[in-house]
This record gives sequence, C-alpha cells and structure tokens, in this order.
Amino acid sequence: MKIAICFLCILLLACDHPIDKKVFTEEDILQEMDAAFLEQTSLHLPSISPNDTKFIFYPDLEQGYCATASSKIHLYSEGEKWAIVFEKSGYYNRSTSAEITLYYFGNCIDYIIDTFPGRKSISNTDYITLIEPSTFESIQNSTGSDMEQFELIDPTTTTILLRNKPIPFSHQPKKFAALGIQWRDYENPRNLAAFEDILRFWNETNPTLIAATEYDIRKHIPQHLNKLMVLNQFHFTSAYEQSILPSKQELWQLVAKVLVSKDTTQWKPTQAANNHWRNWESGNL
Repeated sequence: MKIAICFLCILLLACDHPIDKKVFTEEDILQEMDAAFLEQTSLHLPSISPNDTKFIFYPDLEQGYCATASSKIHLYSEGEKWAIVFEKSGYYNRSTSAEITLYYFGNCIDYIIDTFPGRKSISNTDYITLIEPSTFESIQNSTGSDMEQFELIDPTTTTILLRNKPIPFSHQPKKFAALGIQWRDYENPRNLAAFEDILRFWNETNPTLIAATEYDIRKHIPQHLNKLMVLNQFHFTSAYEQSILPSKQELWQLVAKVLVSKDTTQWKPTQAANNHWRNWESGNL
C-alpha cells in the first residue's frame, strides 16, 4: 500500500513538473528583442544599485564608427534556457582597432559587468580584439600627405598580426576588386588598401580568421547549453527603421520558433538574405 501511494505521488509530481515543460514562449523572445531595439532594460538583468549603469544594445550593421565585415547569429536552446548571440566583426575607426562584437540576448546570460569606483556598468555586449591599434600603427602608410597616410596600409606590408598570429598580406588591388572590395578613391594616389579592406578580404577568402570561436561565445552563456544552429545568411532590417519592431520582422519570428520548438527545420525564411557587408554603408564617420 505504501509503495502504491509513493508511486502515485511521483506520478502527480511528474504531471505538475513535466521534464519538457516550456517555460519560455515565442512572445517572451520577441519581447526581449523589442526591448533591446527600443533601448529598454532586459527583464533578465541582475539586480543593480541606483549608481550602476546598464547598456542593452541592439545589433547594428550600418554603424558609422564600424566598417562591418561579417555577421552571423548563433542560436542556443535547452530545457528552460535560451540564448541568441549576434556576432559582428569590423574595423572601428575611432579606436583604430579591428574587433568582434558579440550581442547577447536570452534568459541565461552572464552579463558583462565592469566595476568602477562606487558603481558598476552592466552590458549585453562583449568585444574581442582581432587587430590591436599598435599593429595598425606599425603597418600604416608613412609617405605622402596626412590623408594619404590615414588608415591606409603600407604597400611593403607582408604580414598582419591577427589575434597575435601573423597572417600573410599581399598588396594586390585586382584580387580585392574581384571580390567587390573597392579601395578608397580619394587622397589615395598610390592605390593602397584601407584598414577595413583587409577584414572584408578575409571575410571573402578565409572567414574563420575573423570569426569568434565557440570558446569566445560561451564565456557569457552556460557552458553546456545546446547549440541549435548558426545563421550565416539572413534578412536584417535596419536598426534605424524605428517603425518596424523586431517582433514584426520575419527574422526574429523564425528565430523564436526555432528556439521554442528546438527544431531547426522551422528556419524557413522567405526574404532574401541581405546581411552581407556590401549591402550596408558603415564606418563612414
């Protein structure tokens, strides 16, 4: 009798707490993306004090201070947890640095926290340096006018340090042009490659060079969270198109379906992919 009662109790508990119970919905995911788009606070941010600052950023492929080179979206979902990691690489002209920017969204994010005297800064973005400012300084053209030197690569350069690893570089304009990379046509009489051009060249010829590793990405999500898929091509709506919230965009609607169902066959876009750097004007400031 006691064994039967215990077994019944276990069954009742299982009904109340099913293993596959969905604790997040498509609406939850879309609301999170809308909040980031509208520069509102994520529901999943840790508690903060009045002196702390919080920054939840939405992806931007046409940022004036970053010449975009690549972008992709990583999707993770398992049990009660979900995460979206939007990856973008590019050259940041104000900091003279090539970086990967990782934008994190989800209900299990280990947010990036910087501590300062008397306060903290909490953000959903992390940055990985690809090429240090000192490297750009060492390969910058040093002859001609100031503008002929500004952010242009010296033609004698044969290697560039990328994540502290020397990568061969060859000054061959025709190879760049064949890939649709048009070199600067003003204040550039020697027809030199600009700093952002090399990142776009690598994106076309060896994209893993400027891509985040799985180790990079998992620094701010649970280490063993199941990865569903990576979206290398997708239709992105401008971050400055304020009339169309993410919740109304096919991209994020499909992403939400994939994350909730954990079924990658739900990714059936009807809109043509446009996230390639050629489709966006960026790095112009």
